[in-house]
Amino acid sequence: MFDILMYLFENYIHSDMEVVVDHDELTDELTRAGFHRQEILKALAWLERLAELQDSQTKPYLNRSPNSAIRIYTAEEAARLDCDSRGFLMYLENLGVLDFATREMVIDRVMELDTPQFTLDDLKWVVLMVLFNVPGREDAYDQMEGLLFEEPEGLLH
Repeated sequence: MFDILMYLFENYIHSDMEVVVDHDELTDELTRAGFHRQEILKALAWLERLAELQDSQTKPYLNRSPNSAIRIYTAEEAARLDCDSRGFLMYLENLGVLDFATREMVIDRVMELDTPQFTLDDLKWVVLMVLFNVPGREDAYDQMEGLLFEEPEGLLH
């Protein structure tokens, strides 16, 4: 599923090509590209849920903005997001790339990925996809895009 998301992001969103709106056409194209139909449907549902996260009724906690709260990860989140990944999220918050709401959106989307292995590089792409889909976060998207192609020096936290 993550490979499909990457394919869509690189071939449509990131390349500024016109996005195919029709799900059937998109599914057919992805099938021709070698992806399995069930994985395609999961990836499209993942993208739809990403769009739904911007609706305050879907996740009302995203409207809150705690000033000095510390994020405590559940056991499932800590299993998916290793220490380096959690440190990178904190690093992005300290830089101002992520705020409370976008961090929670990233964690939500990571937890919905159907992948046995999840790496720091995968996390960077999820962050980029989330920021691309959040209106008003263009500067954060540009900053994250720069971070995606360069490794930060020193400690992340």
